[in-house]
Amino acid sequence: MVEKRLSRGEAVADQRFRSPVIRAVLAIVIAAALFGALIAWNPTQLALWLKAFHIIAVIAWMAGMLYLPRLFVYHCEAEIGSKQSETFKVMERRLLRAIINPAMIVTWVLGLWLVWQQDLFREGWLHAKLALALMLSVMHGLFSRWTRHFAADRNTHSQKFYRVMNEVPTLLMIAIVLLVVLKPF
Repeated sequence: MVEKRLSRGEAVADQRFRSPVIRAVLAIVIAAALFGALIAWNPTQLALWLKAFHIIAVIAWMAGMLYLPRLFVYHCEAEIGSKQSETFKVMERRLLRAIINPAMIVTWVLGLWLVWQQDLFREGWLHAKLALALMLSVMHGLFSRWTRHFAADRNTHSQKFYRVMNEVPTLLMIAIVLLVVLKPF
């Protein structure tokens, strides 16, 4: 196999896009441009488009929030420094950075925009939903911390602990969906 040598300029450009900060900024710029284009397009059903994107972001966020603690359960079994442990570190980091973090941001931004646009701040069910969504965000923060602990080989929790923590996002999601659909108060 012939190995392609990069020129100095190509190597520098290649390194720039490997930086997580650059990638994050680029993702935000692209998302803002798409959001701006959607608003400029001004479809008659803009709120429905944004609600659809909000639901898609929630699904992506929950998929990651349900999968990451399951990875933690399996990572507990891997011997520190093993190839398997290093693979789990990469999987956990990528899942968090590429899916869970952006999905949470989009969920909150679009969700709050929809609440503001529809003037729902006085609704009791919404207060409860926001409290539960905030708890889900706290779980997200804990998952981020545990990802860093695994990356540094400093995990102190058992498989059983992560199995229990795996259920918390599920319970929060069920309660949030019931509040949104039933609007009990």
